[in-house]
Amino acid sequence: MKKELVKFKYWKKLKGHYKKMRSVQMRDLFDTDEKRADKFTVQTDFMYCDFSKNRINGKTMKYLLRLAEECKLHEAIEAMFCGQRINTTENRPVLHTALRNRGNSPVYVDGKNVMPQINEVLAKMRDFSEAVRFGKFKGYTGKKLTNIVNIGIGGSDLGPVMATEALRKYWAKDINCYFISNIDGTACAEVLNKINPETTLFIVASKTFTTIETLTNAKTCRKWLVDALGEHAVAKHFVALSTNTEEVKKFGINPDNMFEFWDFVGGRYSMWSAIGLSIAIAVGMDNFEKMLDGAYAMDRHFRETDFEHNIPVILAMLGIWYNNFFNLKSYAVVPYDEYLRYVPAYLQQLDMESNGKYISKDNKQVHYMTGPVLFGGAGTNVQHSFFQLIHQGTTVVPCDFIIPAISHNEIGEHHEILVANVLAQGEALMRGKTTKEVTEELAKLGKSKDEVAILKKFKTFDGNRPSNTIVFKKIDPYSLGALIAMYEHKVFVQGIIWNINSFDQMGVELGKQLAKNILPELQGNAQGVAHDGSTNNLIRYIRRLRK
Repeated sequence: MKKELVKFKYWKKLKGHYKKMRSVQMRDLFDTDEKRADKFTVQTDFMYCDFSKNRINGKTMKYLLRLAEECKLHEAIEAMFCGQRINTTENRPVLHTALRNRGNSPVYVDGKNVMPQINEVLAKMRDFSEAVRFGKFKGYTGKKLTNIVNIGIGGSDLGPVMATEALRKYWAKDINCYFISNIDGTACAEVLNKINPETTLFIVASKTFTTIETLTNAKTCRKWLVDALGEHAVAKHFVALSTNTEEVKKFGINPDNMFEFWDFVGGRYSMWSAIGLSIAIAVGMDNFEKMLDGAYAMDRHFRETDFEHNIPVILAMLGIWYNNFFNLKSYAVVPYDEYLRYVPAYLQQLDMESNGKYISKDNKQVHYMTGPVLFGGAGTNVQHSFFQLIHQGTTVVPCDFIIPAISHNEIGEHHEILVANVLAQGEALMRGKTTKEVTEELAKLGKSKDEVAILKKFKTFDGNRPSNTIVFKKIDPYSLGALIAMYEHKVFVQGIIWNINSFDQMGVELGKQLAKNILPELQGNAQGVAHDGSTNNLIRYIRRLRK
């Protein structure tokens, strides 16, 4: 992008258009256009996305989508799907979409079709996951492996945690899944206290097999196992998701039980790969592949649908509208489904690690806001935590509400209340409640004039706060795959508009590098390394407390 984003024709048009739209009331837009909801809703075979409760009109969407065209989004989408090296700082293709390419059409990297190797790993995952689930692959003492412990961090943890919890209804009845990611020893201890070494399979997820958090936790688990069963048990109780065969062998893992993934798969996009082995064992490979099917359906929708009806593009451009023109620096994702409670945490990495950048692909500092802060949690719980700020806070927070129409269980009344709540939240944020409406309501309740005078402003809601509502028939492997792929593509689109590389994570590295210098000092093995006064004092104080 040679021309700076703020100089683009449709950026300038949006800037002028914002001045006209910033004071428009959504309730007025609905009151004057009975077909508004139909105009600003997209329905597919697997998803219903209502984005009508936004501060937009037809011209807004026209300008936003023209900006996407001006930023050559069509070309960028094709470049990603075709394996071009769009991860410019690391000179890599970005092909998580190839992992779920269920049409199996060729995808080339440097002239080589990568689909055969992807299919080979999927077949290996099927063989191994079924061997574990059906007791063919047993532990060292001959017992079935029923405790699955995934050891990873970042994308090697968040994706499997989120997906296995989302699909808990599909777990094999005798399988339990655990996840260790934090370097805090408590994380290891809490899991090890719950499991039996004879029935436990550890999955060590580290591409390089050098990630300090993962390897430290893996070594602790290895010692625990060896203390209980002996050195020869390691090969029967550990597998690796890695590309470093030598380090895997040194650890004691049979290289036949090493599952490969590739440089064209970033960590936060990796649950579709061998990193998803814990998902496949928990829910079965058939269901894992249904999750791939759902993601593939969204991939096709994203690649083939015109922008006017393209859900990831629409959601992305609405995010641009609020982030860059309304100056709103955060948004919330609220799934009204207990199984989806880890989706916001997963999306935090996906969004903020991808687009939390201030250097453009042209190697220049950007002069506009990029990635927003994402937070969220499961409804209705969060209605009793941060929703006070959502409704009456001094800043506006756009929301994505996610709801399955059908319950997971037979307790139907619960789900009806749940659905009523999510629909009510969207309506309340949009319409609000005027002081006049509050006054009339309090009067009907028999409140005195003095009481009304005191309470009316506290009970007034400005409204005009935007939200999207995303509805599935039910949360199953297919719809989960579609949902996560939708957010992946949304984040990608925004990175293209902002002209940043959404696929590196340089900001993760600096603190980790400095930790390596501090560690020997904490242990008393080094002196005199230059730090700031605060860090030096903290090191000395912590060492004194330990004496």
